[in-house]
Amino acid sequence: MLDRGISLRWFSYGIVVVVLIGWVAVWGPDLWDRPAVASVGDEIDSYQQVAVYYNGRIGHTAGRHLGKDGYNFGLKWQASEFVKRFYYEAYGHRMPDTYGYPKDYFNPALADGAFNVQRGLFQYRLPGESHPRPGDLLVWGPGEGRKRGHVAIVTKSPPEAIEYIQQNPGRKVPPRAWIAVVREDRKWHLDDAEVVGFLRKG
Repeated sequence: MLDRGISLRWFSYGIVVVVLIGWVAVWGPDLWDRPAVASVGDEIDSYQQVAVYYNGRIGHTAGRHLGKDGYNFGLKWQASEFVKRFYYEAYGHRMPDTYGYPKDYFNPALADGAFNVQRGLFQYRLPGESHPRPGDLLVWGPGEGRKRGHVAIVTKSPPEAIEYIQQNPGRKVPPRAWIAVVREDRKWHLDDAEVVGFLRKG
């Protein structure tokens, strides 16, 4: 007869094997279909056929990206590079001033709805009377982890929320996110106090 301890050990091994086979049968195909971890420069999303590239850690840069005509998109693959490239490729828009940190895209001295000469776009404050809509350029002011601000492009805008797409949000942050929107005192408020406003092409 087999030793009772040996029998129990083989029985335990059998249970583990059965569990592993079941786990692989259920989850294996899904895992095999998953893409490999992105490398810097990989396309990870797109909006209106304009690609969003993976940048790894937020502070990483890979040289300046210039268009064929010499237009300055910015540092690869920062948030500003994407929004300038988006406006250029989707709308044929060239910003008169292509430099500055993300926070510099919003000029706090301008009135709501005024024309921002540096960016060649109309500027709207948040909270404000105008609701962001797809294609608008959202601007975050300085905040925790974002001393230079942030920029992104609105992709969806039902009354109660907005979805936006961004480049360089960090290694473990998806390129798309939602922000709740509420209307109070005749103004639209985003559930993110660091968003100072948005820019729009007419």
